[in-house]
Amino acid sequence: MVRTPLTPEERERGEQLGRLLREARGPRSMTEVAAVAGISAETLRKIETGRAPTPAFFTVAALARALGLSMDELVVRCALVPV
Repeated sequence: MVRTPLTPEERERGEQLGRLLREARGPRSMTEVAAVAGISAETLRKIETGRAPTPAFFTVAALARALGLSMDELVVRCALVPV
């Protein structure tokens, strides 16, 4: 199966999600947050750095729960604002 390349907007949204998650993680380690979310630290690292700009819904939901964020907040804060 061949994946369709991501648009610049999709990449930017993924980078915004990564920044938001990193900010919410604060001083906690990637390993700690990843364990609470039930994902690998490497997966969290890829999401935070934008190397995995379109993580699965349930991965995002687990991270939101582990970080005390609401899904609504994530949607609003990751929405791209037209310039």
